[in-house]
Amino acid sequence: MNNKQSSQKWKNIFWSTLITILCIACFPANPLVLTGVIEVESYPALFIIGWVVWAFGMVLVMAPIVMFPRRGGVPKGKSFVNTTQLVDTGIYAVVRHPQYTGGVYAIFLTTFLLYPHWLFGALGLIGVAVLYMGCREEDQRMIKKFGDDYRAYMERVPRMNVCAGILRLLRRKR
Repeated sequence: MNNKQSSQKWKNIFWSTLITILCIACFPANPLVLTGVIEVESYPALFIIGWVVWAFGMVLVMAPIVMFPRRGGVPKGKSFVNTTQLVDTGIYAVVRHPQYTGGVYAIFLTTFLLYPHWLFGALGLIGVAVLYMGCREEDQRMIKKFGDDYRAYMERVPRMNVCAGILRLLRRKR
């Protein structure tokens, strides 16, 4: 392994570890709240909204697991990550990275709604930034894999903005 590969490996380990720690610290069934380390007030309306946001986020998280084997040309018996075709339909016509976007909703936003505490707001912002950087790196990998088709897809579909993606999709359908 050369220095560049080794450096990339350690960079990936660092970011994976950081996002794992953030996801555990901000998980909706929150260990800090459940063990009494942090005491928070609960607001019924935010609690209900939080679980609705969680459900929406989980749908996004599961999207590639369902869509890639069906539309991504995944060889039989291989993991959903082994796509051979660019998927730009369904949720992928709305956002390029539904799994990362779903993580933002299902973990960081939901936890802040369930337990409105400054710590979850701060950790959530860090988590969103880390996931956003992961999306940017993923875009670069997809450009290498799919070339100009992916570049054109990037121009049509936003990275993580669900609202902008829906508006763009509606405009394209008119």
